[in-house]
Amino acid sequence: MYAYIDGKLTYKSATHVVIEAGGVGYHINISLNTYAALKDSERQKLYTWLQVKEDAHTLYGFADEGERKLFLHLISVSGIGAGTARMMLSSITPAEIQAAIIRGDLPLIQRIKGIGAKYAQRLVLELQDKLKKEGPDALISIPQHHSRKEEALAALVMLGFVRTAADKALETIITKSNEEMSVEQLIKAALKSL
Repeated sequence: MYAYIDGKLTYKSATHVVIEAGGVGYHINISLNTYAALKDSERQKLYTWLQVKEDAHTLYGFADEGERKLFLHLISVSGIGAGTARMMLSSITPAEIQAAIIRGDLPLIQRIKGIGAKYAQRLVLELQDKLKKEGPDALISIPQHHSRKEEALAALVMLGFVRTAADKALETIITKSNEEMSVEQLIKAALKSL
């Protein structure tokens, strides 16, 4: 429902912040990773996810889009709730979590409070292929100004193609082409070669 909240930071703690936007103060739960990333400036922007339960509506905030994306992957695993996912993001960095899942590093995952052998195995089993497919730079914030190649690559990844293969195909198309191609032309050409 809320993609992000941008406003005045009125309260900050290690577990939550309050951001005032449009005259409304939003109580947003955060991880230690996000807490560390918050700047000292008064104006803040957090990417958010709203959890709707029968007895509560809870906002979770993230310093960047990559952390939110990993959080959503984590809560998609049966038995991993928003609180556990936030604990994971507070224990080690999102990049370390992603690398541990891709490598199948069960001992590292199990060192996170609340994650036992069963859940560590489940995380690796359910997320390893998804995270491998997205590639190691999936947690990097999406730049505001996309080149045609970046937009085409993002579209191909969304269609289910492996990032490295799609990137290689686009690079080949761009080098062989004598003229500037639109995003649509790049995607169509890449689909023919993938």
